[in-house]
Amino acid sequence: MAVEVIMPKLGVDMQEGEILEWKKQEGDVVNEGDILLEIMSDKTNMELEAEDSGVLLKIVHQAGETVPVTEVIAYIGAEGESVEAPSATATITAADGQSVTAPAQPSKEAVAEVAAQPKEALGADEYDIVVVGGGPAGYYAAIRGAQLGGKIAIVEKSEFGGTCLNKGCIPTKTYLKNAEILDGLKIAAGRGINLASTNYSIDMDKTVAFKDGVVKTLTGGVRGLLKANKVEIFNGLGQVNPDKTVVIGDKVIKGRHIILATGSKVSRINIPGIDSPLVLTSDDILDLKEIPSSLAVIGGGVVGVELGLVYAAYGTEVTVIEMADRIIPAMDKEVSLELQRILAKKHGMKFLTSTSLSEIVEHGNQLTLKLADGTEVVADKALLSIGRVPQLKGLENLDLELERGRIKVDAYQETSIKGIYAPGDVNGTKMLAHAAYRMGEIAAENALRGNTRKAHLDFTPAAVYTHPEVAMVGLTEDQAREQYGEILVGKNSFAGNGRAIASNEAEGFVKVISEPKYHEILGVHIIGPAAAEIINEAATIMEMELTIDEVAQSIHGHPTFSEVLYEAVMDVLGEAIHNPPKRK
Repeated sequence: MAVEVIMPKLGVDMQEGEILEWKKQEGDVVNEGDILLEIMSDKTNMELEAEDSGVLLKIVHQAGETVPVTEVIAYIGAEGESVEAPSATATITAADGQSVTAPAQPSKEAVAEVAAQPKEALGADEYDIVVVGGGPAGYYAAIRGAQLGGKIAIVEKSEFGGTCLNKGCIPTKTYLKNAEILDGLKIAAGRGINLASTNYSIDMDKTVAFKDGVVKTLTGGVRGLLKANKVEIFNGLGQVNPDKTVVIGDKVIKGRHIILATGSKVSRINIPGIDSPLVLTSDDILDLKEIPSSLAVIGGGVVGVELGLVYAAYGTEVTVIEMADRIIPAMDKEVSLELQRILAKKHGMKFLTSTSLSEIVEHGNQLTLKLADGTEVVADKALLSIGRVPQLKGLENLDLELERGRIKVDAYQETSIKGIYAPGDVNGTKMLAHAAYRMGEIAAENALRGNTRKAHLDFTPAAVYTHPEVAMVGLTEDQAREQYGEILVGKNSFAGNGRAIASNEAEGFVKVISEPKYHEILGVHIIGPAAAEIINEAATIMEMELTIDEVAQSIHGHPTFSEVLYEAVMDVLGEAIHNPPKRK
């Protein structure tokens, strides 16, 4: 299939570019990396390289033409393959199935015209959209659909907010704040704060009750938002049928479109002893009202490391077992190894990597975990934390196309069944609450306006809320080297940052990865204070396609943690003021 060559966006302000000269002509053989053409933006002239190999089949815009960014200017494909120039119009389908013709990249006015098309009246139990699942993707989709004027229903079998609010992001962050407070108590005397007593105890009944109060506040808030937006709420398990009816107990409702936002559930492994009541999931451990003297964490991913740190702060002896060669293996290798070092040094956590669990034996009130390398770990409790898998209960009647147990969706979040969308964890694309927010929002817009908006998730930030925090966006250093070969890497340490030193949080660093030709930012990786906050700035920078040179023109407040990001950007250029000169 022919590949599009588009007018690139070279900076946040660039709206169009002029084609100065085509270096290749129609019919020429093109190899990846060959210079195709020279263009001029408002900032500079540049040569555009081919990103694929093949034959230059068609030149859509000639030398001398000024072309808007992202518009197709040529096609590369197999010899003899036919292509058609992009149409100036496209058909957009409204919520009721009616179609209108609009520009190929529809304007807000064109989309509004589609939304304004008269539609057939809905029946009493019929909705523009029925959303199944009230987690981040589901409630976002429902509220966005209501904002766009749709009649929306949402079906939720338990509490609104999904895993994130009830069993994931929010409860774990509540507990991690406790761990941070305990860290503060340890350093108080060194900062001149003399506590009346250095003795403290942890009341797990109050800890759990406080966590439950936080969760109740947020889940109640979601329910209130849904009601305020006139979304009709149905409580119970929704059984979805191919005709877009949804059965909830003895009630049947119908949607012109369905949004499946059923989320995910804890993944399990089938090994002897895994069903012991002493083996807890992340769902179970958040309600535990006792502090075990020892805890084995099965899986060194985000949830396992975060909850392991919580109990290490409470005084539990924590051992993390991970199959990969390091914890948080999806993160940049240098960052994850630094986190592992700090957690071992400061919190006494033990890490057994490059090994797997083969059997669990329960004896009395303890467990013996037998590992593949012959090692044995004895613990009072074990936490099973090996990830999550899509929750497909209630969707059995749908013949959906799946990939490795995940619902397959396109860029519009639509499934293999037209009119049925599946944003969030259930499609397994990025199992993060904030990614689910965006996917749910896009699914609702496409359901009501026709498929006009794609999900762009490349610059979705991710964070681990340990102490110090870890965060990333974009490519890791290894991925960047694999894809680009030569790269530029800039780093700056929190060890020289004024606010970090003043806060007793001077461990960690920021790493910025760039390609050398245009100084495009490929990835940002942080370990240190406020990493989960700073990474949002990095994600915005990358989404807006700012280059290293453009970010270098910004001014960061002082003293702030985020100055370390700026200094790391400057280090890419070799101009970081607070770094020693690079060796030549």
